[in-house]
Amino acid sequence: MPEVAADDDLRRRAQLAAASTALGLGLDDAVLARLMAYLDLLQRWNRVYNLTALRDPDEMLSHHLLDCLAVLPPLRRHALALGKPSLHILDVGSGGGLPGVVLAAVHPEWKVCCVDTVSKKSSFIRQVAAEMRLSNLRGLHARVENLDPATGRYDVITSRAFASLVDFCALSAALLAEQGVWMAMKGRLPADEQALLPATVQVFHVEQLQVPGLDAQRCLVWIRPAPV
Repeated sequence: MPEVAADDDLRRRAQLAAASTALGLGLDDAVLARLMAYLDLLQRWNRVYNLTALRDPDEMLSHHLLDCLAVLPPLRRHALALGKPSLHILDVGSGGGLPGVVLAAVHPEWKVCCVDTVSKKSSFIRQVAAEMRLSNLRGLHARVENLDPATGRYDVITSRAFASLVDFCALSAALLAEQGVWMAMKGRLPADEQALLPATVQVFHVEQLQVPGLDAQRCLVWIRPAPV
């Protein structure tokens, strides 16, 4: 059985490396090892803490890790456009750390804060940060609307299945840095949600994503405060 488990790990690592190449990320062995360590922690903690509805490690890899890796090329382009090598990112309703942990593991120079209202999930993020020695990763147990902007504002506020676009923007608006944007991870473009956004914000780009090995629609909805 241990040999079978080792073979499965090698197969999943090869799939992760292939996805990295397909996305043009060029992840080195150290980053791939960090992502595999995160996948292992997610599997182990999920048995007790129900971090995700998925139980199969192959599905966790394709539906979670690879799905989150697909946002990295757009985020890298955004960082380049801002002229900021070190982004400050807030992951709202992070759950088991998706996409926050993936972003922090790939880019140690980015500062990533994962906030969730469920204590056991924020505890998991802190455990991941400790075990994987990710000093750039924080886990907060709080409601996003209760976070104090004086303690930090963010270049990018992201979420993955957290709430509607209206609620996502309204609850976190005070935490945006100057030139800050929202990046909502969605399946299909939520046209109904977009239509309900107030005039104080604007969708400036909708980006279709191709997740290697995943036959599903994915997109990023980029939003910013409307000019005054």
